[in-house]
Amino acid sequence: MAQAKRSADAGQDKPESGVRTLKKYPNRRLYDTETSSYITLADVKQMVLAGEDFVVRDAKSNEDLTRSILLQIILEEETGGMPMFSTGMLAHIIRFYGHTMQGLMGAYLEKNIQAFIDMQNRFAEQSAGLYDTKGFNPEMWTQFLNVQAPMMQGMMSNYLEQSKNMFVQMQEQMQKQAESLMPGFPGFPPQKR
Repeated sequence: MAQAKRSADAGQDKPESGVRTLKKYPNRRLYDTETSSYITLADVKQMVLAGEDFVVRDAKSNEDLTRSILLQIILEEETGGMPMFSTGMLAHIIRFYGHTMQGLMGAYLEKNIQAFIDMQNRFAEQSAGLYDTKGFNPEMWTQFLNVQAPMMQGMMSNYLEQSKNMFVQMQEQMQKQAESLMPGFPGFPPQKR
């Protein structure tokens, strides 16, 4: 996954070594300082898919625009053939903006996506032996499925358990926030001093 620089670096004038800098001009064009050429959002998407580190900066103000460019790529993907998010899911995400749980929800989603990626990587590593010198081997696939079915079940159980634990932690943090905001409110025990 691309490691696009976070907006925490927005105040820096010089890019960190190894981080590719793209400049966005008022005419909406993106300029790649590494290749000294203009590029498209499709090129930026390829950089993300290739796992390249990059930052997108406004050509005049030097403001970090990386998130907005990544969101544009997501918008294009979502309006394309097979969207990842349902309308209901997008509505739920929007409802969390400005909500006291906004930060917790972001962390929850990020941890869940990382857990899913980790599980996917483990599966890919384990299935690497399904190809021999002639290509895909159906006999090896059958053997793989016989061995992997219980293992996949375990990986999914671990993923679900991890997701549940993250949700419980989120609920506990919400409970602590509510208790600190409303001591003495019915349903919340008074805080010990």
